[in-house]
Amino acid sequence: MPHPFGTRRRDDLRGIAGDVVGEVVRLACEGGGTTHGAAVAKPVPRAELVEAPGDLEEFNRLFMERRWGDGLTLMPPTRERVARLLEHTGRAPDEMVSTIAPRYGAATVERIAINAAMAGCRPEYLPVLIAAAEALGAPEFHLQAIQTTTNPSTVWLALNGPIAKRLSVNSGGNCLGPGAWANGTLGRAVRLMLQNIGGGLPGDMDKATQGQAAKWTMCCAENEEASPWEPLHVERGFARESSTVTVVGALGTWSMNMTAKDADDILAMIADTMQYPASSDYVYGGAPWLILSPQHANIFKDSGLEKIDVKRRLWEQSKLRAGRARGSEFDRMKTGRRTELGEVGPDTMVPISVRPEDITLFVAGGAGSHSVFVPVSAHTRSVTREIRLK
Repeated sequence: MPHPFGTRRRDDLRGIAGDVVGEVVRLACEGGGTTHGAAVAKPVPRAELVEAPGDLEEFNRLFMERRWGDGLTLMPPTRERVARLLEHTGRAPDEMVSTIAPRYGAATVERIAINAAMAGCRPEYLPVLIAAAEALGAPEFHLQAIQTTTNPSTVWLALNGPIAKRLSVNSGGNCLGPGAWANGTLGRAVRLMLQNIGGGLPGDMDKATQGQAAKWTMCCAENEEASPWEPLHVERGFARESSTVTVVGALGTWSMNMTAKDADDILAMIADTMQYPASSDYVYGGAPWLILSPQHANIFKDSGLEKIDVKRRLWEQSKLRAGRARGSEFDRMKTGRRTELGEVGPDTMVPISVRPEDITLFVAGGAGSHSVFVPVSAHTRSVTREIRLK
């Protein structure tokens, strides 16, 4: 469906839809598709060797011409470099971990390693990326929507457990910024996988109106040592000694500078920030994230608030009066939340998510009074997978 179509007349859309249906029928009759998000048992052909220039500038020029690059300098994925990565898993190179939308390309262990090599990942990072590929293929993550939306959606990797420290993944100051090799290359490797395996090419299947800089890389770990609560992976049912990676469909980051020392004041300011009429979370019922600074998390804990208490308070206080959405956006909200809330009128107070538990709290960062609101693509739900070491 060619973009933009949100402002087209219904008669125009019917004609476009008719052409699309014809293409769908043709592709369905050709066959050869893969199961959505699921790994297929049969082996997948090994990656082909490509002759490339030895000069780094010429190599990068060739890879950008073939649309295998992301606009930054790539490392050549030589046989030797890929082999060093494969030494860090006991899985076969041709084993398919998942399929990656929208192309539903086969994310084999070897193809994951190739993109990791291009991103500059160290060999010991490979198990993290294999687990991330498993999470990307989960139906509830809804990668198809993330990869093809006009939203500035990107995949954020959130790590938990001992592996974060072992790989030196930054969880403290500037954890979402530059300065850590693991953070930068792990997030970038996922972006290359989304592009080269999944087919999410900018200007092609990737329809982002503006995009965001975090589409190059977004990765950090939870600051478990500074958190007063159980870490995310324990909250989600994993053992504390396990290592996990969580994929999140992040739309961006909103800094919240709150020097208040009272938990009620901080909750009120966060809830006010979460309310904005242009949010698709209120249209469909989303699953937003909050990156709490250790300072704010400990203020909540010292006030006797556990994670679930903070979630319930924020869920209640961030309700948006439906009438703040105008025109067709109000109509979308009425349709999108009708099953859950019944008839929605201008004075209906609409929650940001269906349940308070759909809000995720993640403690990260260093010293300071800054926390971060991370709205997510409304149809996606974050997925956590355990990282299996060799």
